[in-house]
Amino acid sequence: MTIGIPKEIKNNEFRVGLLPGHVSLLAQYHTVIVQENAGLGCGYDNKAYMEAGATLVPTLKQVYEQSDLIVKVKEPLAEEYPFIKATHTLFTFFHFAGSESLTVAMQQSGATCIAYETIEDEKGRLPLLTPMSEVAGRLAAQQAAKFLEKPQGGSGILIGGVTGVPPANALVLGGGVVGVNATEVLVGMGANVYVFDINENRLKELVEYFEGKITPIIATKENIGAHLPLADVVIGAVLIKGAKAPSLISRDMLSIMKPQSILIDVAVDQGGCFETTHPTTHENPTYLVDGILHYAVANMPGAVPQTSTQALATQTFPYLMQLLESPLKDLSAGFKKGINIYNGHITNAEVANAFKLPYTELSKILA
Repeated sequence: MTIGIPKEIKNNEFRVGLLPGHVSLLAQYHTVIVQENAGLGCGYDNKAYMEAGATLVPTLKQVYEQSDLIVKVKEPLAEEYPFIKATHTLFTFFHFAGSESLTVAMQQSGATCIAYETIEDEKGRLPLLTPMSEVAGRLAAQQAAKFLEKPQGGSGILIGGVTGVPPANALVLGGGVVGVNATEVLVGMGANVYVFDINENRLKELVEYFEGKITPIIATKENIGAHLPLADVVIGAVLIKGAKAPSLISRDMLSIMKPQSILIDVAVDQGGCFETTHPTTHENPTYLVDGILHYAVANMPGAVPQTSTQALATQTFPYLMQLLESPLKDLSAGFKKGINIYNGHITNAEVANAFKLPYTELSKILA
């Protein structure tokens, strides 16, 4: 098997699919092709990959031409589509439900597309999404503090307040991995945090976990609307496995918010949970709609590539080894849930439903 590791081309994306240590293990049994400078942004130079046993090539096209299995971090961009063939297996984050054009392009390519974000473990958790959700949640809180600053377009509030001056009010929509990590940082900075979730038992767990330092609220449209006028920052941290994110705040609701308050949409990869969300970049991270600042960077963990690459590659590598050692039909049921597109068929029901495209059950094809 020939494994290819391309250099990411998304705006300010400095992560890389595998570390030199992983390449060293793979190179004992497989050919590993690494694009020149693929790891520079996260601290790994060409020499490190060469000493690990990789063959370096200068261009993205050559990586695809010479490889069977592509290991990436982010979804392919339009300029990569022509390089992707039916003979390829791609192992990366796809977030298909957030992009019909990507979904159709990969379907037409005939490639096998295995998405990190829909692989499940034996307890139904998302082991390959979790480390990046942790990073994104913590970054969301940091960005909230930053963009509340007046020079950044915010209202000029210190998120933790000072003696005699109250802290910022932060609404966290979702009590999962992103929400918990955002809340940890917000609570640590002294913000007044309201956590919304649809599961009452989950809220009770979070109150206990945060030792009563949060206000738990059942996530209904009415409850969100009632608290929006209080908010200085809202962090959207909702997830439906593989599916498009639910829209929780409409454009009409912006009118009841404080001027220059902030919406941070961590669900942007899955289409966003605010009606007014559109993806932004680290280069131009924010925009205004009706006086409300929006932050919707679609690859937030790319801002801290050393931490992110180590966290992600450590989790993906054991799954990569399973993929190399077993045919698809012999993978665990949870691993198979990562196969979103196979042989031109959409094999993830949520992705198909997002765009009203035909869905094919994977087991029927593999059989």
